[in-house]
Amino acid sequence: MSADAVARLPKPQMRGLFRSYLKKHLVIATVLSVIGSAAWKVLVSDPRKQRYAEFYKTYDADKEYERMKAADVLPPFPEIE
Repeated sequence: MSADAVARLPKPQMRGLFRSYLKKHLVIATVLSVIGSAAWKVLVSDPRKQRYAEFYKTYDADKEYERMKAADVLPPFPEIE
């Protein structure tokens, strides 16, 4: 048989398996956590901040107090002058 007909298998890696495994998976975990946190910020946090800002632009605390007082949810508080 000629040397070309029989191919030799490469030797398996015997040292540093865990280290190479950790390197690979730490990089993957870091990338996924950055992507996840960016997605959370864009998809959840920013719209929530926008809704809060829009709510408090038109929120009238005195009007809300009067509405709750009329519905007997809150007892009437003495007015401070």
